[in-house]
Amino acid sequence: MTEALRRRRVRFVVSGFVQGVGFRWFVREEAASRGLTGFVRNCPDGTVRGEAEGERALLEEFLESLRRGPSAARVDGVEIQEIPCTHRKGFRIEF
Repeated sequence: MTEALRRRRVRFVVSGFVQGVGFRWFVREEAASRGLTGFVRNCPDGTVRGEAEGERALLEEFLESLRRGPSAARVDGVEIQEIPCTHRKGFRIEF
């Protein structure tokens, strides 16, 4: 399988009690531990949004971790949209 077929990028929106509980730092650690690239940010509507890219299997593990969230959070939903890969480096928290 070529790298292009093994990689994917998604845009995610996490809703629930996900701000003020360390959710962005949790997301960054979950992504970094799997070698994923992308970003995460808090949004004015109370959601946490971002993008993540990497190997499909590792990205699926990452998305499952978003559904669980850190212990102080309450995740009500995670919306996922597949988008084109960008091959950027690193995973950052945006402010």
